[in-house]
Amino acid sequence: MCNNNNTCEVEILQAVGYLPVFLVGLLLNMAALRVFLAKRAMWTDTHIYMLNLAAANCSLVFFLPFRIYNAFHHLDRTHFCTFLISTHYINMYASILTVTAISIHRYLAVKYPFHTRTWRSKKVAAVVCGTIWVTVVTICAWFRKDNDPRKLVTCYEVSQENTLSLEFLVVLEVLGYLLPVLILVFCSTQTIRVLMKEKDEDTTVEKRNIIGIVTANLIVFVVCYTPIHLGFLLRFLSKKNTWDSLKLVRDFWLVCEWIATTNCFLDSISYYFLLKQFYFETADQQ
Repeated sequence: MCNNNNTCEVEILQAVGYLPVFLVGLLLNMAALRVFLAKRAMWTDTHIYMLNLAAANCSLVFFLPFRIYNAFHHLDRTHFCTFLISTHYINMYASILTVTAISIHRYLAVKYPFHTRTWRSKKVAAVVCGTIWVTVVTICAWFRKDNDPRKLVTCYEVSQENTLSLEFLVVLEVLGYLLPVLILVFCSTQTIRVLMKEKDEDTTVEKRNIIGIVTANLIVFVVCYTPIHLGFLLRFLSKKNTWDSLKLVRDFWLVCEWIATTNCFLDSISYYFLLKQFYFETADQQ
């Protein structure tokens, strides 16, 4: 199903790369969901955000087998391919915005512990999560022509001549990355600063663990999502470049896409332990 040896090598590497992501992501996210469901009687607003994140990651993982299959036997370029691409990115950006919401939620809870108790509730968390899904689905539906089957070279790849429109690129770069990463950096650093100022020795170990988790979450976010948004920009800017440079940009893009996808199981690890650290919060609110 390949046009040349180079293409075959890239396709095989994609399959080899996405297979462990699928297996590990499925295992860890299902384990995380099991923890949520086991503790559903004690759910707080924190658990709603975590469940939304796990749901976004699970949805992304469930459709990875189509990508693995496509690496060996190319799927026909139909509207089903548009659906697969859209589903992948809807879940990715739902995950990005949910992580951002969790970061804001965590910062406010640490910075203003008494004030936040007046408005924190499962209903508010559910509304925020619902708004996230409505936002990403609406944006994807609005720009659906950017992934039209006629613009695809394979089921999962848009041709270089038909990369994202400037409007769609701006939305993804600003709303999907720059704004979330700035919020995440601010909330994470401020959360760490507040925790380090506290002098309560009884919670020193717990605070150290939370600081470690917050730092790890920030690093994972930046490492996973910075390359793919740089890739979006490079693909847009390289429309009229030579074939060699286009191939380099394409290979870079495919690697960036894989790196972004690994976030689906890295999230499940970090937030699984974060839930354990925040169970004290549940006890305080019951």
